[in-house]
Amino acid sequence: MHRLLLPLTILLALVLVQPAGASRTQSMTFEAPRDLMNPDLRAGALEELDSFGVRSVRVILTWQSVAPGADRSQRPNFEPTDPDAYDWGEYEPLMAALEARGWSVLMTISGPVPKWATRARRDNLTRPSRGAFAAFATAVGRKFGEQVDTWAIWNEPNQPQFLRPQYARGGRAVSPAIYRGLFQAGVRGLRKSGQGDDTILIAETSPRGNSNVVAPLRFLRGMLCLNSKYKKRSKCEALSPDGYAHHAYTTRQGPFFKPPQKDDVTIGVLSRLTNALNRAHRARAVTKRLPIYLTEFGIQSTPNKQQGVSLAKQVQYRAISERIAWSNSRVVAFSQYLLTDSEPTGRDQYGGFESGLRFANGKAKPSLRAFRLPLAVRRTGSKVSIWGHVRPATGVTTATVTYADRGRSFRKLRTVKTNSRGYFTVKANWRKGRRWNLTWEGQSGYPVAAYRR
Repeated sequence: MHRLLLPLTILLALVLVQPAGASRTQSMTFEAPRDLMNPDLRAGALEELDSFGVRSVRVILTWQSVAPGADRSQRPNFEPTDPDAYDWGEYEPLMAALEARGWSVLMTISGPVPKWATRARRDNLTRPSRGAFAAFATAVGRKFGEQVDTWAIWNEPNQPQFLRPQYARGGRAVSPAIYRGLFQAGVRGLRKSGQGDDTILIAETSPRGNSNVVAPLRFLRGMLCLNSKYKKRSKCEALSPDGYAHHAYTTRQGPFFKPPQKDDVTIGVLSRLTNALNRAHRARAVTKRLPIYLTEFGIQSTPNKQQGVSLAKQVQYRAISERIAWSNSRVVAFSQYLLTDSEPTGRDQYGGFESGLRFANGKAKPSLRAFRLPLAVRRTGSKVSIWGHVRPATGVTTATVTYADRGRSFRKLRTVKTNSRGYFTVKANWRKGRRWNLTWEGQSGYPVAAYRR
């Protein structure tokens, strides 16, 4: 009798919950350059993303990769605003394939740049020409404008592998001012191409700073002409982006890690970015209260033993991170970076990212199964809050929450109804050793245990 009453007790304890601050508009963007830029892998990758319910893809278009004479110090004779002057390579068929599916595209126009487009013309990163970048952005807008919904200007401009210099002598951060000029130039170029009414994002900052990388909030203040107290240092005009893009990667310590450096922003401290944007708006450094786009995110796993976590933790950490983003009403987009891991650079050497849902050899990780039906169960005292997402669904649907106690098989807890984007939250009682899972139309997620904040 006790065994029969226990599920009923839990069932009665379940209540549908929509946190007051939760995002009702959060969408998912996927980025898979290794698969989608390869003509032999593209069709299969698109089919797999389609099976996830993915309808939005991020594409980084690097100036250097398509420009004429990119390694020359002297610019070739061509019209830089003419899209026919560039070699678009695999970008063209990829964009055509995405358009054929009717998917939305976030395109990031970024460096590295042609050598001839830098001030000293010695490398592909240092002080790019604003005028040349505006012309390039015009060409990109004319080429892909009808296929792009959202633009971002520069990938991780607070990182030296994408923009230099980051610092001047004495430790003064100079990349924020350089980037400000590039952002304004990019906007001018897109407007000239007829894409000025599109959504345009600023920043795309990486999460942490050091002696080589400008911390994201320090970068934010610098590009908006604010001092450390968020007061304007000069008569800089307010910028008018449509959103703030950020890459809120965390460390092996997991999604609740809090960096001691207060200008860093990982997924566990998103409120730092929200507060900074609010203060920037009050200082009239930006013209509106900016939504946040987490345009790149992933949890690295083994076989990378230095940066990666276990396969089981990758599943749990990624779901918890998505839940954190969903719980923040300012976040309108979350992302998954990589379908397939980067190729290793040598034995036990990993120079890329291992945040994919598949290993570099194509073998599926548990995260592949979990990505379709992510589940994050948070314990608070004797209760749990169960958050989930039915990823393959494209509208309101129903799914089944199941549970299993130690030594027992999974059994049904209840059927839940999602919102129009496939998300749901319910509450239940907690029991030590219990695991939870989500099933939908014959598909099963990956069992997870409850976590505590």
